[in-house]
Amino acid sequence: MTAVLQATERKELRGSALTEIRRGGNIPAVVYGSKLKSTPIYFSEADFTKIIRRVGRNGVISLDLGGNKHNVVLSDYQADPIKNDIIHVDLLAVDMSQEITANVRVNLTGDAAGVKDGGVMQQSVHEVSVTATPDKIPQTVDVDVTSLQVNETITVADILGTYGYKINDPEDTVIASILPPKQEEEIDSGEEQEAGSPENEEGRETEASGE
Repeated sequence: MTAVLQATERKELRGSALTEIRRGGNIPAVVYGSKLKSTPIYFSEADFTKIIRRVGRNGVISLDLGGNKHNVVLSDYQADPIKNDIIHVDLLAVDMSQEITANVRVNLTGDAAGVKDGGVMQQSVHEVSVTATPDKIPQTVDVDVTSLQVNETITVADILGTYGYKINDPEDTVIASILPPKQEEEIDSGEEQEAGSPENEEGRETEASGE
């Protein structure tokens, strides 16, 4: 069952009005998209938070605006950098039969064999772009790394066709890999050697210019 969020259209758009809305425990927002012109609205912060926890970042919400219901998804939001409170929300009205594109978090599952052997898991990508109808957009893209060995990688190509939606990232995009412990040490020592090389080059240049 789709979660319903009660919203009210905003008639007053001045900054002082936004402050009053927030003081009243509400979030100012804008809804736009399928068969709906851009409309300034506001709704209860508590209700919105509860619904997002229930349906997730990419879940479909039934927005009740003046008795008319619209299927919407969270397009974007702004948060207070200090308090971390949500201070503004963009909602996209969607047609449930039309595909949309969203960024979805990548979640690695399972205990990798290579990590058990002493390797170090490196996750290169934390989000991928996904296209599907609104009800098929997942909350996470779960990637099973159980069989991943040291020096092996999982790319987008390895997980294509596994899900009921399209992943838009290039097929050669590395999602995760397992580095051997020694390789990490070599990388560290290599960086130290590189850091000293410019001084040697400067020394040679000085000698050459002195001749």
